[in-house]
Amino acid sequence: MKELRTELIINAPVEKVWKVLTDFPQYPNWNPFIKYIQGNVQEGEKIQVKLVLPGSQGMVFTPKVLLYRKNNTFAWQGHLLIPGLFDGEHRFELHKINSDTTKLVQAERFGGILVPFFTKMIDVKTKEGFEAMNAKLKERCEP
Repeated sequence: MKELRTELIINAPVEKVWKVLTDFPQYPNWNPFIKYIQGNVQEGEKIQVKLVLPGSQGMVFTPKVLLYRKNNTFAWQGHLLIPGLFDGEHRFELHKINSDTTKLVQAERFGGILVPFFTKMIDVKTKEGFEAMNAKLKERCEP
């Protein structure tokens, strides 16, 4: 098991950050890491997500939505080919600091027998992708 976690303070209300974060049709216009999220984004449903790590063509996968709590948490779990090979539980958490400040947490827990072979990719490229998205989300939310 391996976890990657990033945090960022956004000077905007949690409601505004949630609105931008969950406006999936706009992702192609600003999001350098997640190019699109399509489907019925509700707990228990499968969605289609395209992730693009820096320097890559990207990959499309169909994770299951685990949590979708307004102004709080959006999480999914996906697998590479079959469960147990390379699994990821991705989550976005918004924490209200005060009426005009939000802490964003973007994290993923990786599991499966292939994880040791992807440690460098996770520590470098995936982290860069998280940080690039976080920065663009902050830019889009702040006045």
